[in-house]
Amino acid sequence: MRRRTPSVSRASISAVSLPEGEPTVAMVDALLPEFDHEMGTTRKLLERVPDDRFEWRPHPKSMTLGHLATHVATIPMWGSVTITQPDIDLSGDPTPLAKDRAELLSRFDRHVAQTRAALLGASDAELMAPWSLKSKGQTIFTQPKAGVWRGFVMSHLIHHRAQLSVYLRMNDVPVPSMYGPSADESPF
Repeated sequence: MRRRTPSVSRASISAVSLPEGEPTVAMVDALLPEFDHEMGTTRKLLERVPDDRFEWRPHPKSMTLGHLATHVATIPMWGSVTITQPDIDLSGDPTPLAKDRAELLSRFDRHVAQTRAALLGASDAELMAPWSLKSKGQTIFTQPKAGVWRGFVMSHLIHHRAQLSVYLRMNDVPVPSMYGPSADESPF
C-alpha cells in the first residue's frame, strides 16, 4: 500500500502534518538530532586543526587553513541569527580570524550553545517565517527560516567541513570518522 506524502502549508504550521492516526512532530524535534550529530562531528575536526599551520593554503586562490577553520567554527552562529532575526545584512565588518585552536573551539562551542538554545525555543510558525539575506540593503534571497536552516546553515557547514578535512589530510593530520570510517579512524 502506498503512503500519502504529508504536506505542510502555511495555514497549518503548528506541527508537521502526518497521515491520519500518526502523531505530529514539531519541526524542532526533527532538526535537533541532526544538529547535535553534525556539531559533534564538526568539533572533532576542529580539535585537530594544528596551531602552527593557520597560514597554510593549498593554492594561492584558496583560503588559509586558519580562515577556513574560523569560518567552520563561526557557521553555527548563522543558526541563531536565522531563528532570532528576520534578516541580516552582510555589508558589516568581517568576522575576525581565530588566532589558535583554543580560540576556534571556544568560538564554536559558544555558537553551538546559542544556536541550540534558539532552536529549542523555536515554534514551527517561527521556522516557517520568512528570512532574508541582504547586502548593502539589497535582498539577495528570502526563504522560510527552515529552508535557510537546511541550506545556509547545515549544508553550508557540511560543505566547508569537508574542505577542512581535505586541508587536514594535505597536512598529514589524521582525519576523524564522520559518517563512517576514515583512513585514520574507524568507529566500528
